Amino acid sequence: MGEAFDIAVVGGGIVGLATAYRLLRAHPDLRLVLLEKEDRPGAHQTGHNSGVIHSGLYYRPGSAKARTCVAGGELVMELCRENGVPFRVCGKVVVATEERELPALEELYRRGTANGVKGLELIGAERLREIEPHATGIRALHVPGAGIIDYAEVARKLAGLVAASGGDVRTGARLTAVRHEERGLVLETTRGSPRARWMVSCAGLHSDRVALLEGGRHASRIVPFRGEYYELVPERCQLVKALIYPVPDPRFPFLGVHFTRTIHGGVEAGPNAVLAFAREGYRKSDVSLRDLAEVLAYPGFWRLAARYWRTGYHEMVRSYSRRAFVAALRRLVPEVREEDVKPAGSGVRAQALARTGQLVDDFLIVERPRALHVLNAPSPAATASLAIAGEILRKAEERFELGPRADVGAGLPAR
Repeated sequence: MGEAFDIAVVGGGIVGLATAYRLLRAHPDLRLVLLEKEDRPGAHQTGHNSGVIHSGLYYRPGSAKARTCVAGGELVMELCRENGVPFRVCGKVVVATEERELPALEELYRRGTANGVKGLELIGAERLREIEPHATGIRALHVPGAGIIDYAEVARKLAGLVAASGGDVRTGARLTAVRHEERGLVLETTRGSPRARWMVSCAGLHSDRVALLEGGRHASRIVPFRGEYYELVPERCQLVKALIYPVPDPRFPFLGVHFTRTIHGGVEAGPNAVLAFAREGYRKSDVSLRDLAEVLAYPGFWRLAARYWRTGYHEMVRSYSRRAFVAALRRLVPEVREEDVKPAGSGVRAQALARTGQLVDDFLIVERPRALHVLNAPSPAATASLAIAGEILRKAEERFELGPRADVGAGLPAR
């Protein structure tokens, strides 16, 4: 007989950790286990992103991303202040380099204003050079509230807070099967088979597979996109003061290659967005026959490829050509030379794709009788994590018998 819990949270990335944290803050008597297949929390998307506290600029007003990003950014900064995790509000500029980008830039201003982003300002070339002396553009959007952080460190802090609140944070516990019983679920893992009345899945790159293990059917599949980074050599980091972004293509949930000053003092450049041949394919040579076969057998992938093959081709060129990658960077900062950058890390984005070939644009949480499944939580999920967790908490309280809510304290609203 496995150990008995009220709730099992599957996935130890920042969304799963934030969910466990908020569940225990609101319901301290819950018996909660968090199951993470790796040997540490935040090993995948959480630990492989650019470390930006997003402002909520890009997202359709009224969407889950818009609703949670602004609130989530405030919550993550409050958590860091209370627990000594470093972050910095440095601001960013979104730069239009051509006339044809101006309508999209103005739409970003309208969206950001509608979403409650504070301090937005459309600026000209002269003001842009005051903020980022080496950037070039005809117009820009200044976003003073954007910041930088190390989300892997936030994940470690959240794991400690969950454990301190009585949660069982279990690493090295890969989920292999889920069995339904009369009173709940049995979650078979590589570290035992705990029983739980309910489960919440925040499994990121494997979220669709976990949903299938639990018995749920869904209309999308995770397709992994690798984002590759370069970094500026130390003696050229003065070219970037904070964050410099291009105007993104509104057809895609990717933001284009950009410059990011990191909390540790360097400057990252990227990422691109190329199909990864493995769900955890951080290198070009990483290939999983199972993962690749699933993508190639999925009709949605071929419909996406037929529609946007030119864009995919240019992303692949940037993946294999430093010259092409630097050419994209030079549109924003013309002084950057090929010798100024060196290869850095990469991340893999878990992007849900519908059978129609449409990239799922918003966060997606699917409700089942005994489970909640987060089936799409790419960027800005790290920024929004505590607010996403608040929405999961509300849904859990509606569907599960969690008992009376405790006083969750300042900064953690009910929703």
